Amino acid sequence: MNFNRNEALKNLHKQDEWDIIIIGGGATGLGSALDAASRGFKTLLIEKYDFAKGTSSKSTKLVHGGVRYLANGDVKLVFSALKERGLIFKNAPHVSFVQSFVIPSYSLFNKLKFLIGLKIYDWMAGSLRIGKSTLLNKEEVVSKLPKIKAKGLKGGIQYFDGQFDDSRLALNIGQTAAQFGATLLNYAEATAIHKDVNGIVNGITILDRENNNSYTLKAKAIINATGIFVDDILKLDTPQHKNIVRPSQGSHIVIDKKFLGNEDALMIPETSDGRVLFGVPWHGKVLLGTTDTPLNEHQIEPRPLEEEIQFILTTAEQYLENPPTRKDVLSVFAGLRPLAAPTSGNENSTKEISRDHKLIKGKSNLITITGGKWTTYRKMAEETIDMAIEVGKLSNKSCKTTDLHIHGYTLEKHPGHWQVYGSDFNKIQELAKNNPVLAERLHPNYEYIAAEVVWACHNEMISKVEDFLARRIRLLLLDAEASLAIAPKVAAIMAQELNKDQEWINNEVENYSKLVARYIL
Repeated sequence: MNFNRNEALKNLHKQDEWDIIIIGGGATGLGSALDAASRGFKTLLIEKYDFAKGTSSKSTKLVHGGVRYLANGDVKLVFSALKERGLIFKNAPHVSFVQSFVIPSYSLFNKLKFLIGLKIYDWMAGSLRIGKSTLLNKEEVVSKLPKIKAKGLKGGIQYFDGQFDDSRLALNIGQTAAQFGATLLNYAEATAIHKDVNGIVNGITILDRENNNSYTLKAKAIINATGIFVDDILKLDTPQHKNIVRPSQGSHIVIDKKFLGNEDALMIPETSDGRVLFGVPWHGKVLLGTTDTPLNEHQIEPRPLEEEIQFILTTAEQYLENPPTRKDVLSVFAGLRPLAAPTSGNENSTKEISRDHKLIKGKSNLITITGGKWTTYRKMAEETIDMAIEVGKLSNKSCKTTDLHIHGYTLEKHPGHWQVYGSDFNKIQELAKNNPVLAERLHPNYEYIAAEVVWACHNEMISKVEDFLARRIRLLLLDAEASLAIAPKVAAIMAQELNKDQEWINNEVENYSKLVARYIL
């Protein structure tokens, strides 16, 4: 498997012309690279930052059909997402699993209303159903959610959905694409789009942000899969382009699992802003979110707004006996959903904006894919590559990803955070066994070890301390201050493996500490 940055750079000019170049290394771009490469196309993917740096690592960590989309009448999206949920479980069982959710109910009418909705949700999943929604009495709800407010509780409903590790799945999709011969390169930015005499796109110029070298590359089809940044790429194609994406911010707070109780997740279906709020156990912590705040600008590191944090804490206080306060928050993070901008009506309502994806072929034949949700990444990729075949006049090969095992696939279970490595688990353990220094913990309170940094340097294309602490292991999101404490150690190991000097170490630690400040209240 060629998942090494230096090798990827060498590959850039091995092709006179690529079949498909994909700009954007989030879920949709990586999924498209895998789809294209598995069909046998010469595929290149470039990502301006690290893989899944933006929205694709900042989700609520749910592989789900979208109960709330059903309530909005978006039946087509829910059907599609439930099917794709089943395929993620089948193809990447090491990073995804079934999660039990409990909806506490303080009104008998709501209890029945939600049960009917969830029974429809179960039915829509068909043969890919993962559990059966059932009514719970008050005692059963309290036993599953020991910290729930019991006063006025009329019982509740248990239903089942999926959970996953988003940036780990993104990485594994990229690694699988590489196994099929795709070249993937992070920290590589598209700076120009080239066209032939008829105004049809035929290549791009990219800047390697690590060494400041530029490369001009030819391609039969070019895909813009940059999520909230699609408008920036469309402006390279057409300078007078008007924005088609309106970002909506979803913020989360992370707290100790003692605030919720057991392995079951909490789902609050109707908050004061009309959103669903989840309390989900994740990697030994509890993740509370999410909000839905329309924004007018986009950035790679959005910061949760004060009112969003307050909203989550206030909502939690309405449902939990000993609710968390600001001082209990271990990390805060926000992701921006790329929603198709409304053309009229209420500009400030994100409920009116489609949650489904949009696939667009421009006048220049530039293909743009945006919107959608993590769960449907595979289906979005399939449609995108089908269009690329048509646009690039490529041989018509059918999609292979429905039953394709993702890198790391194993049905074996591993303890704690080791589960997300899947079939790579034993190789990392081997590294630690052969070198006792690599078996040492990075932080006394967490089970991460030095061997994981070495492994990530050689097999997971990390270039920065942040890549490792935020997205290869998830410590920045789980406990921001703990992640900062081990940053110097991680930087030192990376410097040794990547041949960097002390100045690089100092810069990395300084940059990382600035980043962590955005994740701490």
